Amino acid sequence: MPADVAVPRPRPADQDRFRAAVADALDRLLAEHRDLARDVHPLTAPLVDAIADLTAGGKRLRAVLAWLGWRAAGGEAEDPRIAEAGAAFELFQAAALIHDDILDRSDTRRGMPSVHRRFESLHREAGWRHAAEHFGVSAAILAGDVALGMSETAFARVLAGTPREDRARAELERMRFGVMAGQYLDVVAEMAPAARDAREAEAAAEAVVEHKSARYSAVHPLALGGLLAGADDGLVTAFARVSLPFGMAFQYRDDLLGVFGDPATTGKPAGDDLREGKQTVLIARAVELLAPDEAAALDCPLLERRDDRQGGVQRLQTAEQLAAIKARHPQVGDQDAVERPRQPRQRLAGGIDADAQRLVDAEFGRERAAHRDALPRRVGRVDGLALAVGRAAEAAQHGEHAVPVGPGARQ
Repeated sequence: MPADVAVPRPRPADQDRFRAAVADALDRLLAEHRDLARDVHPLTAPLVDAIADLTAGGKRLRAVLAWLGWRAAGGEAEDPRIAEAGAAFELFQAAALIHDDILDRSDTRRGMPSVHRRFESLHREAGWRHAAEHFGVSAAILAGDVALGMSETAFARVLAGTPREDRARAELERMRFGVMAGQYLDVVAEMAPAARDAREAEAAAEAVVEHKSARYSAVHPLALGGLLAGADDGLVTAFARVSLPFGMAFQYRDDLLGVFGDPATTGKPAGDDLREGKQTVLIARAVELLAPDEAAALDCPLLERRDDRQGGVQRLQTAEQLAAIKARHPQVGDQDAVERPRQPRQRLAGGIDADAQRLVDAEFGRERAAHRDALPRRVGRVDGLALAVGRAAEAAQHGEHAVPVGPGARQ
């Protein structure tokens, strides 16, 4: 970053304008591919329609982080190139979500049927032959591939001719491979027996969070936005000191919502991770807190027990609540702890059980407490990160090594 570039302080209104510009860029890209679909065959239109409906919603988190990186590196707020880059991130996210929902066998996404369920319904409504479920999965895989291809088209246009094109392309390749490798780690973690050692289990779960989610949700978008504006490697490194703990925090919060969240608020069913027996950090910490017989309930995938899925999920949620209560009230006896989850539960604004909120503290750990306090408390809010990015840019601009992210933050 040139020494005379003032670090911007993005305002919420600026972010709203950028989100609108990203939506416009998405509309243009989707219109282009609708034309391509018509040229191929009218039957291919549903592939683009599914992507359009999926990208119509969402928080635009990755797009906004790319814009923050762009602004911190001196890019103009309303440059159309960063809006198209934001659209490319949204399409990459769509591809990841489509394939993730297939792997997780999820029925809903953003308050709608997941894409493979959407195509499954299309098959049934059309009265086609053979298995509707197989068609749904097959078509969704292809829709995810189309979204990934659209993302690559947009990225290629934006990166062409930029001062750090080679470095930006390398960052993009790391992001693409990292997400796919992280998904594979997630599949392995679901299938392999849980580690006996609690710390080993938690480390394995953290690796999935970092590579499947945190890096592509925060680290790479911020870095690519900065690189598009010509950021040097020192600034990109400074960004990562802020964006990696933010990305980890974001996914931990999402995992918590996935267990205790209100589907009407989150747009996805609660309990999918429990049904599948996923070895998340949430589960690892709960197992460490529970007695062996209580912990055994959390290592009990319910996918094959279709006759009692909801009852099973409720039992697992009770086990998680028990762990939360024990973390918060170590002096509480086992019987009291078992009874308390049956009592009326106080709901927080985000749809989280008050007792389960303690698990957030357990997941972040004391070593991350300072970062947590400096980061946004609501999923989708990036104001705290915007300030932290600005501070990181200022520190890099003045040759400083420490990048403060909040009062008393540990480097």
